[in-house]
Order: sequence, then structure tokens, then C-alpha cells
Amino acid sequence: MNLFEIFRISFYSLGANKLRAGLTMLGVIIGVAAVIALLAVGQGASAAITQQVQAIGSNVLFIIPGSFQQNGVRSAVGSATTLTLEDANALLDSACCPDVARVAPVFQANVQVVAGGNNTNTAVTGTTPDFQTVRNFHVGQGRFIDARDDETLARVAVLGTATARQLFENQDPLGKTIKINRVPFKVIGVMKEKGGTGFFGQNQDDVIFIPIRTAQTRLFGSQALTVNGQRRVSVIYASARAEERSAQAVSQITQELRQRHRIQFQQDDFSVMSQKDLLGALSQITSILTIFLGAIAAISLLVGGIGIMNIMLVSVTERTREIGIRKAVGAKRRDILFQFLMEAIALSVSGGIIGILLGAGIAQAVNQTGALTTVIQASAVLLAVGFSVGVGLFFGLYPAWRASALHPIDALRYE
Repeated sequence: MNLFEIFRISFYSLGANKLRAGLTMLGVIIGVAAVIALLAVGQGASAAITQQVQAIGSNVLFIIPGSFQQNGVRSAVGSATTLTLEDANALLDSACCPDVARVAPVFQANVQVVAGGNNTNTAVTGTTPDFQTVRNFHVGQGRFIDARDDETLARVAVLGTATARQLFENQDPLGKTIKINRVPFKVIGVMKEKGGTGFFGQNQDDVIFIPIRTAQTRLFGSQALTVNGQRRVSVIYASARAEERSAQAVSQITQELRQRHRIQFQQDDFSVMSQKDLLGALSQITSILTIFLGAIAAISLLVGGIGIMNIMLVSVTERTREIGIRKAVGAKRRDILFQFLMEAIALSVSGGIIGILLGAGIAQAVNQTGALTTVIQASAVLLAVGFSVGVGLFFGLYPAWRASALHPIDALRYE
């Protein structure tokens, strides 16, 4: 028989028992749909993380308390109090760090904020005027904190859009007074909507900016001091003069901080990362997660393949006399082998096509929720199709071989 005839007979045989064929395909359909949907979610998460890191600002460098382990995994990052405001100011010296353009130290803590009859718990970020440029944050109304505010320890605040809505609803917050931990502050500005989550995992629009010296002196007092009495910071953001000079800026910052902290042979008590380093680390994590999700989904494909083998073995048993008749009238062993193998492949491929459509539908449904934008890549579709064909070949081969190995006389005698 030619290939077309084998296909025709295969689909005719499957059509003779549509319910059984449909239930057999269900395992493959669920498996392929799960692979497509979970890979789309993983790719969407990776794209979202990449977009958020790039939106942080261009040429951004992160100086964080704590250190990296030798294998690249951070150890106790953020748990130490090793960075101070004096460290940040030292990095502005062009003699030691000529490739560092701007520095924006940050002291951050969660506080209770009250405005009139409304109150909320949010993050207060004490920082300097350069924070706008380094982190690519911009004011929508009013103004940002300036150098004079920092020098005079002014009690002024700039609200994120989400915080402004929570505290003032539809009112104009400019000029109004809010109380941060019972300390009054005047609202001088509202930021443009940023979206996404920040470096510490908080909503970037649910934040209050105040001068860093005000935060350390008037608001948090001893909480903002190290054991040596220096003014500690949560993180230092810096920007390189050019993207191609980021590596040199990281090296200069590392050398300066090692000298200031008197580090010679011991492990650094801080970590310096470029935007590229952070993006690479996060991309590696999301890639591993995506592979893990795909592997879990592939297990259901294997279960579907076992279902195909089971049904094909039953089919061989039911059609033993048919196989004997075909061999008696001249069908060769390879014809029987190809026929049953094609039936198994037809089941898996048909289930794979339906599974792709179902997986794409699930991915679109996730998009409609607004929680995440999924990304369906051609490689994921090809992987799912290839896997479904492979399942049909692998699990259909033994039943097909068993059918082709039947002796025609024994098959004809079978009741």
C-alpha cells in the first residue's frame, strides 16, 4: 500500500470508534496545551522582568550591602549595614571614580502615613535629587526634592501616584500636609506613574520620597545609624558615564569601597552589579523556571502516550482476525506495521493540534486578566508538535510491531 492509502485506512479505523479515539487523544491534548500555556507564561514573565529592569534607568549600577558567594549566588545581601551616606559621597570624587556620573543613596523603610481621615502603610524613600536621573523617575506635578531641602533637613515629601490616590483620592495633594510616623511633612510633588515593581519588590507607585538627611535625622534617628554612628543607607544607585564604561565604573566603585572598608583579603561586605549583570541573573532564573514548568507539563504528555499504547494494544487484540485476513491476501509485515504506527501518530498529532489551540486559548485568557502578558514563541509550538509526534512514534511502535508479528494462520483462528 502507498502512504496515502495507509493514512486513509488509519483514519477510517480510528473513526470506527470516535469516543474511544477522543478519550485517548485527551491525554495528549491536555499535555500539549499545558506545555504551550506554561511556556507562554514563563516567556511572558521573562519579558516582563526584562522590561522592568530596563525601565529602571540606563547605565544603572547597584551597590548593595552584603556579598556574593563564589558561585554567583548572593549571600546575606541587604542584611548587613555596611553601606553609609559617606560611602555614597566618596563615589562622587572623580579622582577615584571617573566613570561614575551620578550617585543616589537611598534609605528606605515602611511607615504609617496619615492624611486627613485616610491612612496607609507604605515605603518611605529618603534620597537625593539625583535619584530622578539615575532611576529614571520623573515628577508629574509640582517638583522633586532639591539640594536645599536636603541641606536644611526640610520636611517635604513627593508622593507616588498610588500613594497620592490612597491618601487624597481625587483631591490635589500639592501643598497639603501628611504625617509620616506622626511627623508632619508638606507635599511638594507627585511622581508620574511608573508601573511595575521596584528593586525591593514594592509597587514603584506606592512610595513617598523625602530628603535622605531628613529621613535619617528627623524621622528614623538611631534606626538610620550604624554601630559606629555613621548614617547607613539601604542601597546606593549610581550611573555610569556611558554604557560601554559600566564595567570600568563597577571596578572603580569596588576598589574605592574596599579601601574605605579596609578590605584586603576577606570577602567584600558589599556587592556591585551593573544593569546587565542583574538582567543576566534574573534571565537565568526565569529560564530555569520556564524549563521546569515545561518539564512538568511534559509529564502529562507521557501519560497521554501511555494511553495511546494501551488503546493500540487493545485495538491489535480486537482486530487480530482482520490482520490475519490482510496478511492472507498479500499484505506484507511492513504494511501492517505502518498501518498501526500511523494510527498511533494520527492520534497524537490530532491531539497535538487541538492541544496547541487550547494552549493558545489559555494563554490569551491569562492576558485578559491583566496580571501578565504571555508570549507564545514558535519554538514552543514546534516543541509541542515534535513531542506529540515523538509520543506517537514511541508508544505506537510496540503495538504496531506486535500486530505485524502475528502469524496469519494463528490470526485467522483467533476468536
